[in-house]
Amino acid sequence: MIRRVALMAVAIGAFAMPGAARADVVTDWNRTMVAALEIAKTPPPPSARVAAIVQSAVFDAVNGVARRYTPVHVQPAAPRRASRIAAAAGAAHEALLVLFPAQQAMLDQQLADTLAQTPGSHRSIALGLQWGKSVADGILAWRATDHFTDVLPAYIPTVAPGRWQPTPPLYGPPLFRQFANMTPFALRSPEQFLPDPPPPLTSEQYAQDFNEVKLLGSMTSTVRTPEQTETAKFWQDDTPAAIWNRVADDLAQQCDGSMLRNARILALMNIALADATIAIWNAKNTYDTWRPITAIQQAASDGNPDTSPDPNWTPLLVTPAFQEYPAGHPGVSNAAASVLARIYGDDTAFTASSFGLPGVERSFTSFSSAVAQVEDARVWGGIHFRFATVAAARMGEEVADYVTSTELVPIDDDETASTAN
Repeated sequence: MIRRVALMAVAIGAFAMPGAARADVVTDWNRTMVAALEIAKTPPPPSARVAAIVQSAVFDAVNGVARRYTPVHVQPAAPRRASRIAAAAGAAHEALLVLFPAQQAMLDQQLADTLAQTPGSHRSIALGLQWGKSVADGILAWRATDHFTDVLPAYIPTVAPGRWQPTPPLYGPPLFRQFANMTPFALRSPEQFLPDPPPPLTSEQYAQDFNEVKLLGSMTSTVRTPEQTETAKFWQDDTPAAIWNRVADDLAQQCDGSMLRNARILALMNIALADATIAIWNAKNTYDTWRPITAIQQAASDGNPDTSPDPNWTPLLVTPAFQEYPAGHPGVSNAAASVLARIYGDDTAFTASSFGLPGVERSFTSFSSAVAQVEDARVWGGIHFRFATVAAARMGEEVADYVTSTELVPIDDDETASTAN
C-alpha cells in the first residue's frame, strides 16, 4: 500500500507545472484521474471511456447546481445550497472509486483533503457531496449497458492480401473489438463518421505510403533522425487521454476560468475523445486491414508493381494488436485537440508530456501542428500508413464538430454556446 501511495504521488506530481497555482477542484480531480489511469496502466481505448465517464459525472454534478447547460445524462436537480466544490469532488471520487477500487486509499485521502479546504456550511458540503455521488452513480449505471463488457465470438483472420493478420509479439486476435459496437456518449451511432475505404493495394497512393513507412518506420532505418525516433516513442509511451487531459488542465490553469467552464471543457473534450475511439474502432473492424509489418513482408501478394517485399522488415515500435485503418492515435488526438481549438483558438501555445518519457516534452504553437506530429509519429514508428493517419484525423475533427455543436448547450436562449460563461 505504501508503494501504491508513492506511485500515486509521483503520477500526480510528475507533470505539475513548477510554481503554477492549481486551477480548481475540477482540474485537481482531473489530474487525479490521469494519475489513476497511469498507475493502473489502463490501455488507450479503455482510458478514453474512463475519462469520459469521470468528466461526464463531474460536469453533470457541477451543472446540476448551476443549471446552465443541457446535461450529459443526469438532469440538473441538485438540492438548493449544495456546494459545487463538494459536488465535483463527490462525483469524481465516486466514479474513480468504482472504476479503480484498488486505489481507494489514495482516492479517499484526496477527497478528505478537498473537503478540508472546501468553504461553506457542513450542510452545504454534505448536500453537494451526496449530489455528486448520486450523479456519478447515474453515469456509471448508464455506461454499464454500453457493451464494453460484451463477450464477442472468436475472431477468424481472413487470409487474403490486405486483410489483417496477427502480428508479433503476441500473435493474438485484435484487441478491443467491442468498441466497434459500443454505445457512444454523443454520436448517433458508431458508424456515423465511417470514412471511405483505404486506397486499393494496386493504387499509386498505396505504393507511395507503403514505401514511406518501409523507409522511415523500419527498426533499422538509416534515414529516420534521432528526433523523429524520439517523437515516435513520445506519442506511443502514454495514452491520448492522459496526454490531452494534462494539456487541458494546464490551459485551464493559465486561463483562470470558472469551475463550470473547466468542467464543461473537460466533459466535451473527453466525450469527443471517447466517441472518436468508438468510431475509429468501428472503422477498423469494418475494413479489417493489415499492418505495415504484414504488408511489407508479404508485398509480393499485393499486385502492386511499385512495392517490393522484405520478409525481415520490422517496425521501430511494437505493432499494436488490432487493425490498421484508420489509425487510432491521430483520430482521438484530433478529436481532443479540435475541441480545445474551438475553445482557445487553434493558434494556442502549449506543451505536452508523456508519462513513459519523463522529462521529455513537446511544445507547440497550435493544436493542428501537434496533430500533424502525431500523424508523422505513427509513420516514423512503422505502425501506420500515411493514408490511415489522414483519414483518422479527419474523423476526429468530424466527431469534435458534432460533439461541440450538440452537447452541453446553454439552456437559456440568450446564452451563447461559448465556454467563456
